[in-house]
Amino acid sequence: MSSWPSPSTQFAFGFYPQGNDFMVGIWLVDIDNNITVVWTANRDDPPVTSNATLKLTKSGKLLLKTDEQGKEKPISTTSDSASFACMFDSGNFAFYNKNDSIIWETFRYPTDTIFGGRLFSSASETNHSTGRYRLKMQYDGNFVLELANTVDDASEVYWESLPGGYSRNRYGRNGYGLNKYCLVLNDAGLLQIINSTSMESVQNFTSLESNNSKTIYRATLDVGGVFRLYSHAFDETTGKLKASETQWSALQDKHICEVNGFCGFNSFCTLNDDKPYCACLPGTDFVDANHKSLGCVRNFAEVGRCGGGKDHVASYNITTTLNMMCNDIPFTNEPISTKEECLQSCLEDSNCEAALFTNSYVRRDTSMDTVAFFKVGKRSWNETIPVKPPAIVFKSKKVIVQILMFKIRVLRYKRLKENEVLGLTKGLTLNLFSYDELRRATNGFKDELGKGSFGTVYKGALYKGKKLVAVKRLEKLVEEGEREFRAEMLAIGRTYHKNLVQLLGYCAEGSKRLLVYEYMSNGSLADVLFKGVRRPDWDERVRIALDVTRGILYLHEECEAPIIHCDIKPSNILMDDFWIAKISDFGLAKLLMPNQTRTFTMRKNTPILVKANVYSYGMVLLAIVCCRRNMDVNASTPEEIVLSTWVYKCFFARELEKIVGGEEVDKRTLENMVKVGLWCIQDEPFLWITDISVPPCPTNIPT
Repeated sequence: MSSWPSPSTQFAFGFYPQGNDFMVGIWLVDIDNNITVVWTANRDDPPVTSNATLKLTKSGKLLLKTDEQGKEKPISTTSDSASFACMFDSGNFAFYNKNDSIIWETFRYPTDTIFGGRLFSSASETNHSTGRYRLKMQYDGNFVLELANTVDDASEVYWESLPGGYSRNRYGRNGYGLNKYCLVLNDAGLLQIINSTSMESVQNFTSLESNNSKTIYRATLDVGGVFRLYSHAFDETTGKLKASETQWSALQDKHICEVNGFCGFNSFCTLNDDKPYCACLPGTDFVDANHKSLGCVRNFAEVGRCGGGKDHVASYNITTTLNMMCNDIPFTNEPISTKEECLQSCLEDSNCEAALFTNSYVRRDTSMDTVAFFKVGKRSWNETIPVKPPAIVFKSKKVIVQILMFKIRVLRYKRLKENEVLGLTKGLTLNLFSYDELRRATNGFKDELGKGSFGTVYKGALYKGKKLVAVKRLEKLVEEGEREFRAEMLAIGRTYHKNLVQLLGYCAEGSKRLLVYEYMSNGSLADVLFKGVRRPDWDERVRIALDVTRGILYLHEECEAPIIHCDIKPSNILMDDFWIAKISDFGLAKLLMPNQTRTFTMRKNTPILVKANVYSYGMVLLAIVCCRRNMDVNASTPEEIVLSTWVYKCFFARELEKIVGGEEVDKRTLENMVKVGLWCIQDEPFLWITDISVPPCPTNIPT
């Protein structure tokens, strides 16, 4: 192991082993020479071999040379030149410029451990790439633990510092600005949230205030999703650190089963002597018994799904588990009155893999009179009977169980009689809702959010009000509309990007067609730019423009079937809880095959080019820069009425400060954004943007 130790040798920076290879990071060394990794560089990159090297350049770049061909990956980049670097006893690795000022430090980029910041857990005890959980500070001072890679929603939060304080609008009513709350851990072991404006303490999690300057404290979001504060005391005899001790934990052991997905797919968490214990669902075995968070996989050969009925019964048995309660909604609810009828119904249905007989909504609770049925094969993969797991003795009155089912249909499928509708569900990972479910979720379609393509959008709430959604009810469907809907389902079901509004599910019941989207709490970009109490500052507008750019790039080049939106405009760009811009309303989306550059509308075979998105983006970009609509009849001068005309004239006259009202902006960024916007609204394909040079005057603008 090659390393750069701190003066006390308690910390070191360098290469640490991961399997047979190595990662670059910082670690603690205890009295037994065990290492605790506290920071990892490029944590989601694959490990490097033993011949990798590190190089610190004068320009302030820390480069990792990964192969014999000299390929280098940056670990750090700065805009200032570096003169020297230091590894401190605080666990911080920093670069300094010639004025002895820090220009880059690892404390600014925490991974799963803070000495302050936003954290993502590690994947496992030995793999320090990004894991399944994250810690976030909300803008109201509430910090939460939740599943990573999920939409922001209260249902994903399993712990919060202010119980019941989950806030959807974390930026406040009027919008923008930096989070004024910070999570701070001081050298004395005091973990607290402070108001960075007033520097007052908002909430204390510990009150250690240790006077022992030789004790090191670290706060880590552990692999299992629990945020803990650890201490490492200094051993005076050996001059080394002792093994870590837990000083504070967000969740006690008896509550760890409340962590979403603690045990992984197809497994459940229960308590044994108040300790969490992971077990596989009946009919499954652990993927890796040493890493139970990876979940479980089926241990029997599945019989073909075609057919069903009584002939299907001979291949399966039913295993029963008592006292379960589901936290999620089932795939469908069936009017079944007895446990025996429920069991037999699942056994005969080739699409049913599990059923829960209950009047409620998975916890395990001995006070709940429920029965869960799991269908398992009579023969395993290798024709042998698997070894039974050890018996678990439940001593507590309420034993919590959480089940994550991977590709499990809960209860019976509703029979989809139309083959073409059945074909739509192939390959999709969307929820299928009934019309009644969505009618109840929207309170009878009363709270209208606005008009969208083909219909009206309503505000709704699912999962007992925990998850707000936007429900688009498609109206006035004709033959073309039916085909449009099917194409939209196939396309959107395969797309996911942080700058696209996510489709959560749909309803296809008779002639009724409804789409269920994630709810965007902060309205549209049009509201932000044109109706706000104050317009967003320049940096915020640049970030919004980049958000929209990434969304369009995904639609054009990164999703499976390129999509022409046809209607990109500020009112179709929505803002989420974090004021991240997301492109919405795919009701007019057209699909392109990979070798096409244009498609045709349903009516009159009218061609629609990719240019439609490019042109629309150009107009949106100019609107973002200027915070005004394309047409303003109340403009102070006639030349300002049409936005693109006015912008080009200001650009040509080198008077771009006029279009931002004298606001202090980065002039180079402003000029580049205007150039891109003007290039995008060119009429001729050969004039589409290839490089940011001076654009010609668009043909629809008089010179």
